[in-house]
Amino acid sequence: MFEYESLAADPARPRRPFVAFARAVAKCAAASALVGAPLGVVSGAGAFADAEALLFKAIREVRTVQLDAAMRTIAQLIDRHPNYRLAHLIQGDLLLAKAKPLQTIGNPLTAPAANPLPAPAAESVDGLRAEAQVRLQRAQESIASDKIPSNFWRVAQPSQYAMALDVDRSRLYVFENREGQLQRIADFYATVGKEGSGKAKEGDQRTPIGAYTLQSAVPRQKLTDFYGAGAFPLDYPNDWDRRLGRSGYGIWLHGVGSDTFARAPRASDGCIVVSNPDLQVLEKFIVPGRTPIVVAQTIDWVDRGLAAKQATAVLTAFERWRGDMQSLDLPRYFQNYGVGFAADGVDYYGWEAQRRSLFGAMSWAKVQVSNVSAVQYPGTRDVALVTFDQSFSSNKFNSELKKRQLWQLAADGRWRIIFEGNS
Repeated sequence: MFEYESLAADPARPRRPFVAFARAVAKCAAASALVGAPLGVVSGAGAFADAEALLFKAIREVRTVQLDAAMRTIAQLIDRHPNYRLAHLIQGDLLLAKAKPLQTIGNPLTAPAANPLPAPAAESVDGLRAEAQVRLQRAQESIASDKIPSNFWRVAQPSQYAMALDVDRSRLYVFENREGQLQRIADFYATVGKEGSGKAKEGDQRTPIGAYTLQSAVPRQKLTDFYGAGAFPLDYPNDWDRRLGRSGYGIWLHGVGSDTFARAPRASDGCIVVSNPDLQVLEKFIVPGRTPIVVAQTIDWVDRGLAAKQATAVLTAFERWRGDMQSLDLPRYFQNYGVGFAADGVDYYGWEAQRRSLFGAMSWAKVQVSNVSAVQYPGTRDVALVTFDQSFSSNKFNSELKKRQLWQLAADGRWRIIFEGNS
């Protein structure tokens, strides 16, 4: 919990409670990380997170016992974002710190035990405390600029950007794809489901864990004020979700209503929610149907080289599959598919019959693949999502397709396809 150090007020030294406030804040955030470039920005990408930058600037001024400067900074923040409830709460704490000791954030709203706050008000303050905590945790983070989420094994060049949500940190990270090398360029505070993660059924108020693709924006005329600056659906439930029997729909990345700047870390019905200014930046990184987003409980940060190395086995199996299809060697080709395989609307046996009929009439085939991406599915070590463009030519027909496959590591140590479909 975000707490302030409690010291008795000293009438002879009216600033002493404020010093206690400053000491408490110093416990919660690394001083060296509290100002400078906006926390949401890496590598000079621009002032994407001015609200968070001002918030941390004020906290640094608190830490160095610059009460007047902190008050001016918070006032500036409120002037820019009048609906920023956390800023108003901290402003109240700064005022109260001149006169009395503080126990925790939101002291101006603290009521005597005999006359407690109404439940909605108490829940609101608890949410602001939680927001303060996760934002300050971000200030303490030290993630090297060359680290990427371990799930991103390979991201093809047509995907100019990629995103990853760390549920535990309430943080959405953005990566730029620079000639096949991901570079983290920004990150943003994000809200997830009231009941956390691991969506399994409709109405469970959980955010799904998985590898998804952001879709086209919902038309503005179909949105209410609740969704703020816009909304981009995720393709939940996807092939893996349906295979596991997960249900539900309408998982979006969207903004907030006009009555608030941000929501508590756990406050949505399963969607990923960011502030409206942040969404207006994020939409610049979204290419519908091309921008992948990984939603993980906790992101495992690794060197780019290690992520690429982890992809070797599945990409080797993928190339073997391509070669076996091109050779029209059906026994070898079918060995690339695992137990329980399914295609779009067809089980393995129906699909195998279709393939035998199709390939059996061919005398030659050429299979070319490009823009191959491979993402390790969050929450499991033995499933990977592979997407690619396929060019197929033969003496019977030609086709150009965007395809997706789910690969699973079998008990014999070999990667096999358990789902295949067209994107």
